[in-house]
Amino acid sequence: MRCVIARFPFDLSKSEVLASMKGVKPEPITGESVLIGRRHYPVKQVGEVITRQDRRDFTSGEVTRAMSRLGFTCRNGHEGAPTVRALTPLQTASALLGRPTT
Repeated sequence: MRCVIARFPFDLSKSEVLASMKGVKPEPITGESVLIGRRHYPVKQVGEVITRQDRRDFTSGEVTRAMSRLGFTCRNGHEGAPTVRALTPLQTASALLGRPTT
């Protein structure tokens, strides 16, 4: 698929991206991320590896659009927040009844 990143056209395929990112250790995620294989990578790291350009030359939005069009799962920084675990029925009943006072 033809993608434009930092005003340069790239012909990318999902298999090429997978091959490029194989063996690359993910950096800590501070914002948007891409799921490649079983690992989450920062979007800027993926863009740097696949385009061989400096991270300042492109935006995370350009790489996110390209990765989404190739079929990769992308997340913005706000979706990565941990979710609250649901209470079990026993915990819910205990919370509704309250604690006994002494």
